[in-house]
Amino acid sequence: MSLKKASLTSSLAALVRLGFVLGFVVSFSMAQAADAALDSSAPVEVAKDAPKESMFQAGKSYFSKVSDRLVGSVSGKSEELINQAMEVIGVRYRWDTELPQSGLDGSSFVSYVFKDKLGFLLPRKSTQMSRVGKPITRDELQPGDLVFFNTMRLTFSHVGIYVGDNKFIHSPSKGASVRVDDLSSLYWDKRFDGARRLDGTDTLDDQERQELFNEVKDLKRKSRSL
Repeated sequence: MSLKKASLTSSLAALVRLGFVLGFVVSFSMAQAADAALDSSAPVEVAKDAPKESMFQAGKSYFSKVSDRLVGSVSGKSEELINQAMEVIGVRYRWDTELPQSGLDGSSFVSYVFKDKLGFLLPRKSTQMSRVGKPITRDELQPGDLVFFNTMRLTFSHVGIYVGDNKFIHSPSKGASVRVDDLSSLYWDKRFDGARRLDGTDTLDDQERQELFNEVKDLKRKSRSL
């Protein structure tokens, strides 16, 4: 690769990362502004010896607020979300990467689309994603819902985004690239493992939620240094 091309690739990657950070920080600032408005609308008595909110409690509270906003974002912007996902079609599968320039695996593809379009941070692993939102049946699927599959003899080992008309988009496996597949095809129908709609709820454990909060703090810290 030439020096000029390498420089261009590096610049594009930096711009994408900057977009992630700025989008997420804007969401965080909006949440803080909304909280301030609510707090100022009614007096609240606080006991002098009330314990300070722990980092975990703050993380849980923040995650809930962002998830609540995501409900409207997904339902109101499902077309934009799907269009964003479609723009990544053809990007090769690559394990444990986060940017299209270097490739995307199954869960990082889903994370990238939601983070880039809605500024929403999902857990890194598909098994953890399966505990965000509420479970829905196959008949209830709507564009923007997450669909899960057992592809490694492990439940929820693969994830994609439902796009409508019984189709979903995903990054399937090594040697393949991001593409649209049919849920009714023999392979995927047999391995379908359930679906989730992001509605502001989750069943993550304390450690998983804390990890998300730590990632939020890391994004904020990086944004200040840009």
